[in-house]
Amino acid sequence: MNKGSNMQFRTPDKLKLLREHATTMLTGPQMLAFLPAMMLAAFWIWGEVALIAVAIALPVAWFVFGGVEDLLRKRIARNLQPGLVSQDDFADKVDVMRADAPRADRNSAIFSIELDDHTALSERFEPAATDRILKAVADRLVATMRDTDIVCRTGDFRFSLCLGAVQHLDLESCIQMCSRYQQAIEEPIAIDGTTIYVSVSIGFCLLNRAPGATGHDWSNGALAALTEAQRRGPSSVRAYSTELHSRLKSRAHLRDEVAAALEQGHIQPWFQPQISTDTGKVAGFEALARWIHPDKGAISPAEFLPAIEDAGLLERLAEIMIYHSFTALKAWDSAGLNVPHVGVNFSGSELNNPKLVDKVRWELDRFDLTPDRLTVEILETVVTDNTNDTITRNINALTKLGCRVDLDDFGTGHASISSIRRFGVGRIKIDRSFVMKADRDPEQQRMISAVLTMAERLNIETLAEGVETVGEHALLAQLGCDYVQGFGIARPMPFEKTLDWVRAHESKVQDAPSLPVRRTN
Repeated sequence: MNKGSNMQFRTPDKLKLLREHATTMLTGPQMLAFLPAMMLAAFWIWGEVALIAVAIALPVAWFVFGGVEDLLRKRIARNLQPGLVSQDDFADKVDVMRADAPRADRNSAIFSIELDDHTALSERFEPAATDRILKAVADRLVATMRDTDIVCRTGDFRFSLCLGAVQHLDLESCIQMCSRYQQAIEEPIAIDGTTIYVSVSIGFCLLNRAPGATGHDWSNGALAALTEAQRRGPSSVRAYSTELHSRLKSRAHLRDEVAAALEQGHIQPWFQPQISTDTGKVAGFEALARWIHPDKGAISPAEFLPAIEDAGLLERLAEIMIYHSFTALKAWDSAGLNVPHVGVNFSGSELNNPKLVDKVRWELDRFDLTPDRLTVEILETVVTDNTNDTITRNINALTKLGCRVDLDDFGTGHASISSIRRFGVGRIKIDRSFVMKADRDPEQQRMISAVLTMAERLNIETLAEGVETVGEHALLAQLGCDYVQGFGIARPMPFEKTLDWVRAHESKVQDAPSLPVRRTN
């Protein structure tokens, strides 16, 4: 037990220790040393019948005493173990607390504690090292507990802690406990000469705010609070509340609805044009997911895309977007319109699919399209310091296949020049935060000029997102940005409207004068 712990536990009596010792001698590894001698003695003294009897009796005795030993060990462990308890024991304790504490006019709380970014942790370290990290976390939790508290490991990287009943317990005191748990756990951990830093997110549920009448409901309340904390970022703390319960129910309902909407065809791509600043002509479209609900109307992507991710349906969304985008390309070709390519956004989870390249190749063959008609749009945060071999291989394989690669939202992350080269990026999309009011803000102009100069030196094309005014469009053209996209040119539109829009746009730009390009070297 850690020196800092003030926990107390009962010492087993001598009889139990003797029983444990005797049982261990009968059933433990020591017994193996005596087996040959016993078998030989039985045969020598009593003959074959005795030998057969001993051979039958020993396994039975082993099984019986082994069962006794197991029961004794479990009972002794309950008395001696100052740390974690089993999930069954934890559930029993929670049920008892749930029933008894209110009758005694006392309160309690369950804390659900999980290591942040545990996927990266398990990828970085061998299983043995990971187990040592988790043991250190468990020991530190135990060291912060009172005698009446109980803690259990309820997941690969998750622990649950139930407080012993107390007279006064409120939200503020629970938050202070969370801070104490985090402070203890997040101290450096030394493993084989390496210093490791971990952080944890915590969700807790006070007994008097539990969402249901059972201990299971109470535990689920803490787990729901943990899920909400993890959505906020590492080292976050959240308490369960009725408002959180309502949000979770709404989110769960939205997940169900979005899954049905995907299969019913209510979520489809709308297309936003991208314009060449040199010729003014359509250089392509970006496919953007839109959900038109039969009753609620248009639902914001900021609302339904996280629901799709929560439901684990991002790959299904990608399949739908690619299918409809390729269908649109064939339709534009049939209508005699020149739309060189369409951009489809790929998330990190989609790029982590080992079969992604085969799926894309199959769809291209299915629609009889060349790979350069597809632009793979990747967020800058996906390529920033990416160490995932599958993602790297997929992006490079798509580039080798002949697909275009756009680095989306450039400037919001920290993509280095080496990562741009490593992933074969052909065009960077300058985030709208740099474009906004650029025609009136000299600082914005200098930032854009710096990005354009870098791209020119790297022989990479540029596209500015979020262009909303004629002034912004004109400035970007003068600075040498290759393409523009935004509400000032056209809002995303369903496929049916793209045909008329492209024809109307082409008729407008036929005789339009070109703008002089102002290069900044």
